Amino acid sequence: MHYVIIIPAILVVLFILMGLRQIFEYQRGVVFRLGKYSGMKNPGLKWIIPFVDQMVKVDLRTIARDVPPQDIITRDNVTVQVNAVIFMRVMNPDKAILEVDNYLYNTSQLAQTTLRSVLGQVELDDLLTKREHLNEEIQSSLDADTDPWGVKVAKVEIKHVDLPAEMQRAMAKQAEAERERRAKVIHAAGEFEASKKLAEAAAVIQKEPAALQLRYLQTLSEISTENSSTVIFPVPIDVLQGMIRKS
Repeated sequence: MHYVIIIPAILVVLFILMGLRQIFEYQRGVVFRLGKYSGMKNPGLKWIIPFVDQMVKVDLRTIARDVPPQDIITRDNVTVQVNAVIFMRVMNPDKAILEVDNYLYNTSQLAQTTLRSVLGQVELDDLLTKREHLNEEIQSSLDADTDPWGVKVAKVEIKHVDLPAEMQRAMAKQAEAERERRAKVIHAAGEFEASKKLAEAAAVIQKEPAALQLRYLQTLSEISTENSSTVIFPVPIDVLQGMIRKS
C-alpha cells in the first residue's frame, strides 16, 4: 500500500528535479517549447518542463576573439600579413540564437572578410601610421553587420602587421636617410646661428678695438693654464701698432 504512494512521489520529485536549471548572473536562458521559442529566463534557479522545454544558455560577457593572419594587398600593391583581435558581447540573446547558427563563428568569419576589405583600400603608410582610424572603421562596419544578430562589436584592434623582408630593408634605409637628413639640417641650423653670433661679435669688436685686445689676453691666460711647453700666438700688426701708440 505504501508503494502506491511512495513511487508516484518519487517520480514527481524526479520530474521536478529534471526541470531545474541554474542560470548565472552573466547568462540568459533562451527557452524553446516543442521547438518553438517561448521566452527567456533571467538569472537564478529556474524550472522548465522536462522533455517539453529546451533551454539554451547565452553568455552576456565581453568575448575576445583572435582574427587569424590575413594576406592583404594594399592599395599601393604591397602584400602584408595582418592579424587582429575583436571584442564583442551579446546584447539580445534571443536574436543570437534565432537569427544566426553560431554567432561566434560567424562573427569571426565576418571579421576576416571585413579586415581584408577595409585594409585593402589603404596604402601601406596609412596602415602603419593610422591604426586607430582603421580600427574604428573596421569596428563600425562589423557592428553594423552583426547588429541583426544581437551581437555588439565593441572594439577592434590590429595586433601585428608583418611586412616582407625586402620591404623591411627598404624602410630601414628610408629611416636611416631621414635621420641623416635631420642631422644635416640641425647641423646647418647650428652653423647659421653661430655665424650670426660671430657677425654680431665682429661688429662689436669693430666698434671697440680694445675688446679684441682683451680677448687676446684672455686667450693667453687660458693657454697658460695648460701643460704646454711652447705657445705660438699670432697677433695682428694693427693691434701692435695701437699698443705702441698708446705706450
